[in-house]
Amino acid sequence: MKKIIALLRKDLLLEFRQQYSLYGILLYVASTVFVLYLAMGQPEDHVWNGLFWMIQLFICVNGVAKSFLQENRGRMLYYYSLSGARDFMLSKLLFNTLLMALLSVLCWLLFGLLLGNPVSNGWRFLGISIFGGFGLSLVFTFLSAIAARAQQNAAMMAILGFPLIITQLLMLMKLSNTAFSQVVQDSLLQMILLLAALDAGVVVLALILFPFLWKD
Repeated sequence: MKKIIALLRKDLLLEFRQQYSLYGILLYVASTVFVLYLAMGQPEDHVWNGLFWMIQLFICVNGVAKSFLQENRGRMLYYYSLSGARDFMLSKLLFNTLLMALLSVLCWLLFGLLLGNPVSNGWRFLGISIFGGFGLSLVFTFLSAIAARAQQNAAMMAILGFPLIITQLLMLMKLSNTAFSQVVQDSLLQMILLLAALDAGVVVLALILFPFLWKD
């Protein structure tokens, strides 16, 4: 646990020292939402919901892609001498989930400020957006580790991620639709449990398969 905390602290310190990276992501979020506002004004509920999750997907790709792609071979060798593969992977997963939680809250605030706020149950939608951000970050963190071994090819991450993430996105859109009305659907708990099971499966696969990439 100490190694995981130390690696997580290292990522946080690097993020604060290299502030251009974080500011670049924040600028991307703000500019994208502003362009949507200029183009569409205040869209209908279902359009608002679909746009929100599309922006979440693009934010995750841009924010999480650098997790492993920015680590050069010498630095990875140094980490290899300090910690195990699972500790390193868990620290990356934790860091990216925290980053996506922050970006999800920011994206929701900007959507409400510029595109209106048709959400009836704000706390439910906020919880679903953070929960969905966790799932997206877990998938793309794992894919970033794979893409980093393929000649630093970030395009591979997007190609591998699309068929994996499309089902999760559709479920998140359907789940977040419940926040636009006060009526609670019977399948709400089932969808949450299914998404949680998918997230747990990604974590397990990452912990099993990443050591093989780590040794390479």
